[in-house]
Amino acid sequence: MPQAADQPLDDLVNGPAPVTIADVITRMQAIDALLRVNDGIKWFNQLYLMVTQQVDLHPPGGAWASPVWLNRLDVVFAGLYFSGLAGFLAGHSVPSAWNALFEARYRTGIDRIQFALAGMNAHINHDLALALLATDAELNVVPAPGSPEFADYQSVNGLLNMVMPSALTMLAADTLGVIAQDTGRIGRLLAFWDICRARDLAWDFANHLRGLDGLRRDFALNSQDALTGALGRAILAIA
Repeated sequence: MPQAADQPLDDLVNGPAPVTIADVITRMQAIDALLRVNDGIKWFNQLYLMVTQQVDLHPPGGAWASPVWLNRLDVVFAGLYFSGLAGFLAGHSVPSAWNALFEARYRTGIDRIQFALAGMNAHINHDLALALLATDAELNVVPAPGSPEFADYQSVNGLLNMVMPSALTMLAADTLGVIAQDTGRIGRLLAFWDICRARDLAWDFANHLRGLDGLRRDFALNSQDALTGALGRAILAIA
């Protein structure tokens, strides 16, 4: 059972599954309104909200090549974050990748941007391959290099590469716009963990998982989870 202070958050993440990107954005906005500034989950949620809004508002050339696929991928992907958070609040076992963030949510001495990137690390390195496989199975597609789906995926990479530094700088400022943290740490963190590289690896890992079943698939997923959890804890430990 969730703690009393987390009950409103638990109710929110256990609500009806989002259907559209607009639903995802609305839910992340509601999560942000519930979380206090000393909760590390808030800063991942804010970064995720910022980049989701950018993807929603700025398709390359004014339109995506495969909008149904990309929109569904974004919704399925976000659902893995919401379900992971719901599991944690309920006291269930959650992936090591997510525990790195969740177990440190109230720890002092960690910058907002570290919390934000630890969450992005968990979500992309652990969840994105699973979201790709689920979306592809649902829509009966297997995207290949040169496909509209692959083109959109790479376009998102380019968009995120432009958005991430400014988004992290916004997180490093307080509500009055005064820099509240060591912004030099942003560069050190981005050098340590690259979102586009992580997304490229997630695409490759999804393709790897397609050829596995049973114990081999479980081993690959468990190994990936352990590595992602270790990386998340390293991000939170950077001084």
